[in-house]
Order: sequence, then C-alpha cells, then structure tokens
Amino acid sequence: MSVWSRIVSGLAKSRDALASGLQGLVGGSPRGPAVSFEDLEAAMIQADLGIRTTERLLAELKRAGDVEPDAVRRKLQSLIAASLQPKVNGRAPDGYPTVVLAVGVNGVGKTTTVAKLAARARGDGRTVMMAACDTFRAAAIDQLRMWGDRLGVEVVHQQPGSDPAAVAFDAVNAAKARGIDMVFIDSAGRLHTKHSLMDELIKVKRVIGKALPGAPHEILLVLDATVGQNGLAQARAFHAALGLTGIVVTKLDGTSKGGIVLAVVEELGVPVKWLGLGESADALVPFDAEAFAEGLVGASG
Repeated sequence: MSVWSRIVSGLAKSRDALASGLQGLVGGSPRGPAVSFEDLEAAMIQADLGIRTTERLLAELKRAGDVEPDAVRRKLQSLIAASLQPKVNGRAPDGYPTVVLAVGVNGVGKTTTVAKLAARARGDGRTVMMAACDTFRAAAIDQLRMWGDRLGVEVVHQQPGSDPAAVAFDAVNAAKARGIDMVFIDSAGRLHTKHSLMDELIKVKRVIGKALPGAPHEILLVLDATVGQNGLAQARAFHAALGLTGIVVTKLDGTSKGGIVLAVVEELGVPVKWLGLGESADALVPFDAEAFAEGLVGASG
C-alpha cells in the first residue's frame, strides 16, 4: 500500500467526522450560509481541530465568500496543508552522531517508534544505535533489544532501575567512539502532569548535551491521536520542559480525532514529522502536509 493510501485510510474516521458539516454547506439553503458554517464549525470541533484553529479556518473560509460544498472543501484543504508544511530536521555537524530523543506519556508506542525510526535510517544506509533509557520497565528494555536483534542494530542498555541519563550518556559516547551516524533514545513514559518525572527527563536531555554539545538534535513527542484534546495538553507540557522539535503521531488509523494534529501545530508551532499507521517496521511514514490535508478533508477534483 502506498504512503498516500495509508494516510487516506488512516484518516477515514476523521474525514467522516467532517463530512456532515461539509455536506450542510448548500448554497441558497433556506437556513442561510451563517447556519451552514455553524454546522461546519461543530464538525471541525468534533474532529478535534480545536477552538483556536477552527475559528481561524472559519474566518478565512467566510472571507473567501463561498458556501458551495466542493469550493469550501478545496479551500479548507488548501488552508490545512499550508498550516502543516514541515520544517527541516535537526542534525549534528559532520563527523558526529545525530541524536534523537523520543518522549511521551505511557502507552503511546515510543519504543516501537524508536525501532521504526532506526529501521528507516538503516534502510537509508546510515549506521544506527539505539539506547534503552526506559529503565523503569524490564519489559521495555527487552522489547527494544528484540527490535535490535531483528534489525541488526546495537542497543545500549543497563539493568532495570539504572539511571536513564547514564544510559543515554553511555550511548552517545559509544556512538561517537565508533563513528555511528544516528542514535535513537527511548525514554520511559511519564504523565506530563508529574513534575518529578518531567524533571528527570530534563536531566536526560542535559546529560546528552554534556556527552555531545548541541545534542539531542531532535526531541520527538510521540502522540497518540486517539486522545484528542488531551494530546494538546501533553504537547504543551513536554514542549515547555524540553523544547520539542517535532511530533510523531501514532494510532491515526483508529480515531476520528485526527484534527488534533492541526491543533498542536497551530498552537505550538512544532511540526509533525512522522505518522504511525500500523505495527510493522515500515508502518512509519514521513509526514506529507498535502496528503494529510486531502485525507482529512476528502477534497474532490
């Protein structure tokens, strides 16, 4: 299945949530365009685009002056795509490993995402190392080691209960010594409301920077699309603590709340870089703003 087909399929439920609002836009309806736009507003909020994003998009749609459904759909698609254009990935200076730190709450798929990112980098011809810094759960260490065996990628790890910052430090130093191109660091899931756990993550970031100034070059928040607006609260907290460089959206294929992607980008200015569309190693695809917008809105023509 092509990347485009995966995105369209993954956004089916979110697209359906917008469909009724778009269908209510009938030029010349006795209810009038104002009421029609109220229907669209409700549908956009239901799809979790968020109040702020919805208000901005509606204002621009009304300014365009169309109430014919296909015209509005095409304009909405264009506005969404423009809002989601990606930024350039961070990377290390030549001769040093690029360090990528994956963060997020429990159960969003961080470990699997780290493995998928490593698989893609290895497929692109880069040398790769992974670090098992979720030292709270022995199962997480074992899971990443299993992925490492499957992918042929070395995994730096210590015993459960070890200091995660020490594991990250060792991994970056080992990568420097061996000339590794990329280091992907898995971290323990933590509630964004638990300040002590967030402080520990800040320590991991600081220690990585001591091992390699300027690192981590990417701090990716792994976000479960099914949580809707709670995902925005998560993104706010992690961004405030760490300075996120990108978002990885997982479980997009099981939600009608795909609009949360736009809400996060709109408020925080942090780009979406990857979409998780399944469990296999190749089910992580680079974010495509145009494809995402068309998959979300279902534009025709």
